[in-house]
Amino acid sequence: MPGRKQHLDTLAISLLLACCLFWGFQQILIKTTVGEVPPLWQAALRFAGATVLLLLWCGWRGVKLFERDGTLPAGLLAGALFAGEFACIYLGLRDTAASRLTVFLYTAPFVVALLLPRIAPSERLWPVQWVGLGIAFAAVALAFSEGFNGGSTPRQLRGDALALAAGLLWGLTTLVIRGSKMATASAEKTLFYQVAVTAVVAPLLSLALGERWSLQYSADAWVSIALQTAIGAFASYLAWMWMLRHYPATQLSSFTFLAPLFALLFGVLLLDEQLTAQLVIALAAVAAGIVLVNRKRALARA
Repeated sequence: MPGRKQHLDTLAISLLLACCLFWGFQQILIKTTVGEVPPLWQAALRFAGATVLLLLWCGWRGVKLFERDGTLPAGLLAGALFAGEFACIYLGLRDTAASRLTVFLYTAPFVVALLLPRIAPSERLWPVQWVGLGIAFAAVALAFSEGFNGGSTPRQLRGDALALAAGLLWGLTTLVIRGSKMATASAEKTLFYQVAVTAVVAPLLSLALGERWSLQYSADAWVSIALQTAIGAFASYLAWMWMLRHYPATQLSSFTFLAPLFALLFGVLLLDEQLTAQLVIALAAVAAGIVLVNRKRALARA
C-alpha cells in the first residue's frame, strides 16, 4: 500500500498511547454511569452519536460510504459482531469490576492469533508465539480462578463470562475485516459498518431486556456518554483503523497491552476496586503473552 511505513514513528506511538489510555479509562466511564443509565440504552446513545459524527466527518472529507464495492455482507457481519461485543461489555460492567473485565476482554488478540492462519497461512504462529499464547491463556485461567475460591459472587462470574464473550467477538470482528473485501475499504467505511449497525441493534436489545429509556440524567452521566461517543466510539476507533492501514499491524498490536494496565490503574485509583495479587500477576502475564505473540517473525526463527 502506498505510504505504508515499516516502523512506528513518533506520531503512531503518540496516537497509540492516547488510544490505550482512553480505552482503559472508558471502562471506568461506563462502570460509573451504568448505575444511572441502563447499559444497552447507554450503548445506543453512544453509537447513535458516533454514527452522526462519522457521517459529518465523511461529508466534510468527501469520503464515500454508500457506493457499491462488495463489502456489504462482510460489513453487516462485522457490525453484528461489534454490536454483540459492546452489549457484552456494557452488561458485564453491571456485574464485575472494570479492571477484571478489561483483563478478560483483552483475550481478543489471542483469538485472532489462533484463527487468522486459517485465513492467511502466512500468519502461522512460530514457537515463541505459541509460548505467548500459553502464558496468556494460563493468566486468564488464573484470574478467572478467583471466582471459584469463595471470593466472588455468581453475579461477578456472570460479568467475567460476558467479558470473555466480548473478547471472543472482538477477535472475530477483526478476522471478518482482515479476511474479506473490507480489508481494502477506507477506515471510515469500516468504522461506519460497526457503529451504524450497533446504533440499530443496541436499542432493540435494550427494549428486549425491558430497560427504561429516558434523557433525564445527571450532568456527570451526560459528560460520560459524550466522552464515550466523541473520543471512544469516534476519534479513537477512527485513529486505530487509520493506523492499521499505514503501520505494521503486529507492532501496533503489541501496544494494546497498555489498555488493561491503564484500566487496572484507573479502577484502583478512581473506583477503589480491590487490587489482588492474582489479578496483578494475570495482568502482567497477559501483557507478556501479547508481546510474545506479536514478536517479529525474524525473532521467532532465532
